[in-house]
Amino acid sequence: MIPTPTYKGKVRDVYDLGNSLLLVATDRISAFDVVFEEPVPDKGKILTRISTAWFHHFPEIANHLITDNVSLFPPPFQNNQSLEGRSVLVKKAKRIDFECVVRGYLTGSAWKEYKADGTIAHVPYPKGILESHKFETPIFTPARKNDSGHDENVSESTMEAEVGKELFLELKNLSLNLYNKAHALMAKQGILLCDTKFEFGLIDGKPILIDEILTPDSSRYWDGTTYELGKTPASFDKQILRNWLESTDWDKNPPPPALPESLILELRKKYLELEDKITLCLSQK
Repeated sequence: MIPTPTYKGKVRDVYDLGNSLLLVATDRISAFDVVFEEPVPDKGKILTRISTAWFHHFPEIANHLITDNVSLFPPPFQNNQSLEGRSVLVKKAKRIDFECVVRGYLTGSAWKEYKADGTIAHVPYPKGILESHKFETPIFTPARKNDSGHDENVSESTMEAEVGKELFLELKNLSLNLYNKAHALMAKQGILLCDTKFEFGLIDGKPILIDEILTPDSSRYWDGTTYELGKTPASFDKQILRNWLESTDWDKNPPPPALPESLILELRKKYLELEDKITLCLSQK
């Protein structure tokens, strides 16, 4: 019998085990900070496999992963079939309350900010840049994590002032390095890693990667064959759901609309297609 989670997030259940945490990826899906009634079958397992594969691919970057093998979990979680494939035992770290967002292309909230103010992450940019513009070099656009409501896009100087210059530069450089390596790998499969977010924690004062990395829930993956300046390419990520919601009259407040089965099946199909391409990329070292 599994106990009640210590913390129930939008899409994950968390069990605090003292010096470690057990993270369980459910099949729940959220958008605009609202959780939907309809699950996406196997979503938690797909995301766990993708994230774990990326963690293993970058062993030079310290991360929180202890094991995804349920036979090595502590009781009462050990060998529990309901956790198989969707759970990871991880080191407990002191969370750094910023998302380290790296953008290679102009879209999403950055595009909205640019259209409204002519800035991206509070930095002025020239007029006339089109949607999906590829930056000459990827840019770092941090966001403050808020316990309630939406995360807040902030300037680099804001994050630097709050975490300190040395740690800020280390997190920025780690994030840009990871993005560049992953982008280059995915491009070989015709997939553009548009943007992504990394989260870090501290153990003994040193940063480690936590949460999930480079999944279709934490990243935008585009079909490179449909890339065209001024338009949004076809996605292999949660943007499929956001696009559908934007086409409705939903005001982005609970309760959410019911998701059609065709949309749920499309999401699952695209997640699995992306997993196949990532698996192929990582097997060709």
